[in-house]
Amino acid sequence: MKDLSIYFTQTDFQNDYADQKIGQSIISYKNDSFPEIEKGGVAFFYVPEFRGESKEQFENKSEFFRSFFYDLNRGVDWKMPIYDLGNVLPGQDLKDTYFAVSQIVAELVKNKVVPIIIGGSQDLTIAMYKGYEQLEQMVNLCCVDHQLDLGDPDEEPTSNGFLSHLLLQRPCYLFNHANIGLQAPFASKTELDLFDKLYFDSCRLGEFNTDFKKAEPHLRNSDILSIDFKSIRASELRQPPYLSPNGFYADQICQIAKYAGLSDKLTSFGLFNYYPEMNLSSASSLVAQIIWYFIDGVSQRKGDFPVGSKKDYMKFTVHLDDFKDEVVFYKSDKSERWWMEVPYPAQKGSAYDRHHIVPCDKSDYERAMKNEIPDLWWKTYQKLC
Repeated sequence: MKDLSIYFTQTDFQNDYADQKIGQSIISYKNDSFPEIEKGGVAFFYVPEFRGESKEQFENKSEFFRSFFYDLNRGVDWKMPIYDLGNVLPGQDLKDTYFAVSQIVAELVKNKVVPIIIGGSQDLTIAMYKGYEQLEQMVNLCCVDHQLDLGDPDEEPTSNGFLSHLLLQRPCYLFNHANIGLQAPFASKTELDLFDKLYFDSCRLGEFNTDFKKAEPHLRNSDILSIDFKSIRASELRQPPYLSPNGFYADQICQIAKYAGLSDKLTSFGLFNYYPEMNLSSASSLVAQIIWYFIDGVSQRKGDFPVGSKKDYMKFTVHLDDFKDEVVFYKSDKSERWWMEVPYPAQKGSAYDRHHIVPCDKSDYERAMKNEIPDLWWKTYQKLC
């Protein structure tokens, strides 16, 4: 593995912990010794980069969430190593920070280590994406956010306007984007129309509150997850700058993290718009618990994403009236989860092998049985063709 220590400063956080505590077994950058990272496991680090939201850079008080996280108990199934790589120093320019984070993400993902990025403004999602550019890998991005964050491609990327910059990258490695938690007052008609035109997916906050299962396939279909901490309702955090009266409850955002961790496909996790300089104990405690639930999900992965041979899956083939293609579904005996197969032209080659088997819900199968083409099938088919 490449030397990543050049991008980090070590944490000064030191304490003694009992055997069951995370802090007792975590492998961290301290005493001038950078961790030797082995394949597998998860690695988290903090990026105090806020220039995508404000010209002001805040003091690097990164230990607030660490003090809560280190004091939590390890999960029962946590057998993989957990690394705390320290803090990424912001570069002279914002693009320098993007470069550093992209290099870190690329190297960790290549070595099958799941990076957990604690930030900083949400435009750092661009840096996560650029890590996959280096790997020349088509990816799906999922944002947990109260708005769509499209932004103006002719302006500099911002915390609430970065997605258009990903769409205009050439070559573009973004295959699909999904939003979970959208609130209608924060989305313009122009943004919604563009979202539909690009066949992107969304699960609005109201839909999520009605049935979490509507969001789960989007998490399972993602390579990158980016969570906006401002999507959490103010009553859960109780202090500025978190002022939205609507949003996710604390247990819901932890549930999202857990299901994201369970996804075999997801290989990087970002949690942004966290302001440790405010000394918000409730926010820092919740950040620690979100990380805990994500790692707990990773520890319980089933390895049942249906790539290669599908002989161990239950296969369901549905014939629809006046429709030339069959709709094929697979169900895992390990997890009871469902996937849907979408055909694509052979000339497309292997670039889309990871994207034509789409996570879905049993309701999509039931819809097909009623002679209805599932929306997810149609959207995926349009992108593949």
